[in-house]
Amino acid sequence: MPIVNCIQCNKHFFIKPNRLERGWGKYCSNNCKHLGNKTGTHLACCNCGAEIYRNKAEQNRSKSGKFFCNRSCQTIWRNSKVYFGAKHANWKDGQSSYRQILKRTKAPEKCLRCGINDVRILAVHHKDKNRQNNILTNLIWLCHNCHFLIHNHKSETKDYIVSNG
Repeated sequence: MPIVNCIQCNKHFFIKPNRLERGWGKYCSNNCKHLGNKTGTHLACCNCGAEIYRNKAEQNRSKSGKFFCNRSCQTIWRNSKVYFGAKHANWKDGQSSYRQILKRTKAPEKCLRCGINDVRILAVHHKDKNRQNNILTNLIWLCHNCHFLIHNHKSETKDYIVSNG
């Protein structure tokens, strides 16, 4: 019978040849096997650099090979490194800055149709329906409901759309 060394404690032990062919001859006992599977390493968080512990199973499960101390660190890293700029799903050649253009003006942030001032539901509407035309006179604030009505109902479009003909 072949003699092999345990990869956990380095002890010599005998192993049957058919088990060695299957790749089973790594540990001398179940105790060493469990210790070998539970050992991990201390790593640094990829975002903040804090020391974290990850076992072998967690390390093997990682697709990117990057580890984080918590989900907020992972989200901060993703938003600043992975899904930023042209890699973001909503990226439109950098032409989405019209919201910031309208915010920088003194125009009050309220819907010009219904008057609601909840900034969470306000959208910027292009009067000529051309998203490339970000001139200040072409931009107005509308809530999502009014924005939908203006784009989808002909009777609502009279004061909020510039005709091109």
